Amino acid sequence: MARRSKSSPRPDESDGRPLGRDDPSDIPSKTALKREADELKQLGIAISELPKSRQAQIDMPEDLREAISAYARMTSHGAKKRQMQYVGKLLRGVDPAPLREAIEDFEAGRAANAEKRYEVERRVRRLVDDDDALTEWIAEHPETEVQHLRSLIRAARRDRKEHDPNATNTRSMRALLDFLLQG
Repeated sequence: MARRSKSSPRPDESDGRPLGRDDPSDIPSKTALKREADELKQLGIAISELPKSRQAQIDMPEDLREAISAYARMTSHGAKKRQMQYVGKLLRGVDPAPLREAIEDFEAGRAANAEKRYEVERRVRRLVDDDDALTEWIAEHPETEVQHLRSLIRAARRDRKEHDPNATNTRSMRALLDFLLQG
């Protein structure tokens, strides 16, 4: 058997490069690998925080779904940490793009709902403060039960007088807010 010297490494049959001497740009750094693993674990945590109905809509392997469900049920910090390591391992074998997209869609919907709620809260304050706002509301929403809306506004005004004039979280204000959100 002939001995090979260290100066003449054996070439790889596939591309002619010496074995064991891969191009450094092809190999991700250890830091990059850890960063990717952390991102996948964070993705797993984000999926576990979604409502169950939303999780059911996401297309993912059954073992990943079960691992995420098990993570959500756990209470021990150490157990959750180990389970998330496992979820991250499972996520490495799955294309994370659809999962990220599902989370972004959920967050976008949540942001849109929050924006709508803030807008309705502003309208509630205007309705309670200004009589002309009621006329505008009726013009924009002719299907509204006007009598019921007026009674809710009167109750909200009465609560404001009895409590703090700047109070926005009284029972009647919440009832008015709920009525406008439904309509």
